[in-house]
Amino acid sequence: MVEAIATEPGRVVRRIATALGMAVAGISAVLSAAQAQTQTLNAYSIWPENWARPMLQEFEAASGIKVNFLRFSSGEALARVMAEKNNPRVDVLFGGPVETFAAGVKEGVFEPYKPPAFAELPERFREANGHWVAIADDPLVFMTNAKFLKENGLKAPASWEDLLNPAYRNMLQMADARTSGTAVTRIFSVMEVNGRDEEKGFAYLKKLRQNVQLYTKSGGGGTLPVGLGQAAGGIFFIVDALDTKAKGYDVEISFPREGIGTAAEGIALLKGAKNAEAGRKLIDWATSPAMQSLYAKHKINFVPAHPKVETEASLAGILKQAKIFPIDDAYAQDNRKKFVARWIAEVLP
Repeated sequence: MVEAIATEPGRVVRRIATALGMAVAGISAVLSAAQAQTQTLNAYSIWPENWARPMLQEFEAASGIKVNFLRFSSGEALARVMAEKNNPRVDVLFGGPVETFAAGVKEGVFEPYKPPAFAELPERFREANGHWVAIADDPLVFMTNAKFLKENGLKAPASWEDLLNPAYRNMLQMADARTSGTAVTRIFSVMEVNGRDEEKGFAYLKKLRQNVQLYTKSGGGGTLPVGLGQAAGGIFFIVDALDTKAKGYDVEISFPREGIGTAAEGIALLKGAKNAEAGRKLIDWATSPAMQSLYAKHKINFVPAHPKVETEASLAGILKQAKIFPIDDAYAQDNRKKFVARWIAEVLP
């Protein structure tokens, strides 16, 4: 190159310009790659941190997009996205039962988006216009302390009426409908088994109240007390109940013969999201087999929403004999606010 400078100055200028152009292009490519690697998005997660974190870390590894998230119960997350509607602080609402997302649709907080997997999902796992899409399914169950059952000569509850047994007086724990989507799913389950007769449904909930020692802030808040024997039992999502059992607590999981609800777990893009492109990439990934096939790896007992991902064998075996019905998102959208208000006024006191 020095030799070329000495003998052919015209060609040297062209070579320098070419070299500079290549250098600039190289720097631009490096910067673009760095920007892609440091691209971020913000989310509210309704899933507890011990489930959300491994899933979102898997997404970061797959995409190079960093996810900052805060965990809130369903009611808290919904209240936040509603309050922040005109200036959203996050891009995605991640996880949580369908009734929460149905309420969000009614409040106009979500931006429609149909990921590539949209058409492959069963209808109940997707809002028609793409305001939310399901990433899992999560049935409710009864969970009871085995020692309590033995000491009181009881079998695991197999009917909604069994939970009204005086033996459970002031011994049940379950979630608070003011903050928890688990609780709202419980209310809708009671309505369904009572033929959507609100008077019958709330009459049952008032009777059940006599046996409840504590309504917890989060859906899984009562699982540890039940496991420890501080409470006799409660109504929880199966993912929480099986997590309790996996930790070594002696609990029984059962289902009511009348049936019990299962809630699709959703994901949605916030309207006005500042990192919408990254948010869409997370939704693409979360609704695909790429994420849902990881539930078994991380021992998270969700039922996959994507039909190409099989339910983990032991979970499928537990659910095989259960009578389970889906929570109707349209019914939830129309009645959630009313039912929660009535529960607060008539059941909670």
